[in-house]
Amino acid sequence: MTRTGKVISWVAGVIIIALIAIVIFIATFDWNRLKPTINQKVSTELNRTFAIRGDLGVDWSRQKDEAGWRAWVPWPHIHAEDIVLGNPSDVQPGGKDAQMVKLARIDASIAPLALLHKEVLIPRVWLKQPDASLLRLDNGKNNWTFNLDNSDTKDPAQPPSAWSFTLNDIVFDRGQIDYKDAKLKADFRAVIDPLGKPLPFTEVVGDKKDAPKTKTPPYVFGWKVDGKYNGEPLSGSGKIGGMLALKDPDALFPLQADVRSGNTRVAVAGTLQDPMNLGGLDLRLKFSGQTLSDLYGLTGVLLPQTPPYSTDGHLSATLQGKNGAIYRYQNFNGEIGDSDIHGSLTYQASKPRPKLAGDVVSKQLRFADLAPLIGADSNQDKAKRGETTRQPADKVLPVEKFNTKSWRVMDADVKFSARRIEHGKSLPLSDLSTHLKLTDGEILLDPLRFGMAGGNLNSTIRLEGDKSPMQARADIHARKLKLKQLLPNVQAMERSLGDLNGDVTLTGTGNSVAALLGTSNGDMKILINDGVISRGLMELAGLNVGNYVVSKLFGDDEVAINCAAANVNVKNGLVTPRLFVFDTENAVINITGNTNMATERLDLSVNPESKGVRILTLRSPLYVRGTYKNPDAGVKPGPLIARGAAAVALGAVVAPAAALLALISPSDNEENHCGPILQQMKQK
Repeated sequence: MTRTGKVISWVAGVIIIALIAIVIFIATFDWNRLKPTINQKVSTELNRTFAIRGDLGVDWSRQKDEAGWRAWVPWPHIHAEDIVLGNPSDVQPGGKDAQMVKLARIDASIAPLALLHKEVLIPRVWLKQPDASLLRLDNGKNNWTFNLDNSDTKDPAQPPSAWSFTLNDIVFDRGQIDYKDAKLKADFRAVIDPLGKPLPFTEVVGDKKDAPKTKTPPYVFGWKVDGKYNGEPLSGSGKIGGMLALKDPDALFPLQADVRSGNTRVAVAGTLQDPMNLGGLDLRLKFSGQTLSDLYGLTGVLLPQTPPYSTDGHLSATLQGKNGAIYRYQNFNGEIGDSDIHGSLTYQASKPRPKLAGDVVSKQLRFADLAPLIGADSNQDKAKRGETTRQPADKVLPVEKFNTKSWRVMDADVKFSARRIEHGKSLPLSDLSTHLKLTDGEILLDPLRFGMAGGNLNSTIRLEGDKSPMQARADIHARKLKLKQLLPNVQAMERSLGDLNGDVTLTGTGNSVAALLGTSNGDMKILINDGVISRGLMELAGLNVGNYVVSKLFGDDEVAINCAAANVNVKNGLVTPRLFVFDTENAVINITGNTNMATERLDLSVNPESKGVRILTLRSPLYVRGTYKNPDAGVKPGPLIARGAAAVALGAVVAPAAALLALISPSDNEENHCGPILQQMKQK
């Protein structure tokens, strides 16, 4: 052998011996010696305690999945046992050995050939009994936000690393997540288990029309949750896809959940797009509960107080929109109380406030289902929806307060219509339409329109919830309400061609209907022509006091009303008639006095005067006193009303009579008895 050959042989021998020595060293090295260094380095970088408290080792073996000569290359298989990750120093939950993450064992393999082109490739990680405890304090600090040691000193001009990291899959046997949040009043535990056998997506979704066109991976894990959320009991279960579905931004990540929080149930089934970046949602969504207002704690969407409800629709979402996430709840169907609802709503998480917009329709609305909107439902129903305010037994006007503080959390622009209204015989409403706008705490209903008794009740309502106490204004206009439809059970009204017309303008201050009316100021004007009044009519209307008054004035006779006119002033809740007169075929009835909406007390005088030779049953004045809940009526003691006294009193109402003439439309072709009467009053 030449000298050169000997040198080459020696060099090759040394390299082989060195490689063998390295292999023997690596194979026999006690990797536990590196634990103190690893623990210290990771703890310093994460600014929290990290420790591998169990065995740390590396085993070498060939990868069976590789082909050709690559199958002969041994892979390092790393395992570590009893791993813990602590909490940051400013988020400490207390308790012995409190940790953010605990892991019984982790196993991972590294592809050695990928290291040659600067890629750390880990095909799969196996986790055994992973437990996480997530915590957020009342000050907003949490333990899942990492403040890395070098994050503040990193040079922005430094080029990115040439190395890349790839993790293909994560597998675990059973996971547990404990979540405590002081701000959300949440304290629950979620347990995640493999299903054992992947479950096809369509088998869970059920209806194939709800399945996305793109092929969706199967469900791999099941989960259960139990605890409290927003102070209410929380329980639920569901299924999610595997970790492989998380990696591909074009893949669909399947998810399914059925959760109950307090009286609310939410069920979803569908997919999450680009799950690592929360790209979007495509779900079938079902809601049900005691009142829609309870959804605010779960969803952040402000909705009104309602009777029990349920809805079923399609939720799609773009979670990374330029102006915030956009959620679309489309083509939903459901029920609120005994009323059906249908429509589509869009919620945008925009700044400075999120906004809800859309159209909602009810084909048949039960009028009683609107009562919770103004706190007019019964105390029993209030208790069911969690409302603690109770309506006093001696009060008629609703005292439940509007929650105006929550009105500023979002804006709204929603149109609602009811094609048919179901109601009692005493409330002849046919349909409803309104356009609600909520802007920075101020609600505007314009218009709020009811079809009523063959006519229209049009109004504009403004509630300035951004002021404390709330300020409100109502402009209401009743036009061409047919008396025979207003009182369909009165046989004498069937031939009546009479109408009711009226205008109401009120402003008030307060946070309930009772407070608003008790402080209100404004005017009310009402005209009724060609009507009828009788004791029987009062009985049908359920007005015991009216029954008494009419029986005293007219006995049991049915008396035609030529015109009833009221021009009323309202000041600080005190309602005082400028003019309140009934012109009947037998007499002129003039009503004076006042009623106080703040105290709900009545103090009215009913003063009759007979026409011509026709004699009234009573010529003494009557009183109506008491409260709205318990009114009282009787005959005033004293002399009889002098003849002509009522006419003298009516002579002082020139201006109020002139104001009421505006309620008589010049286009009316029918004879209106109120016109000549008001003209006579105006000329007195």
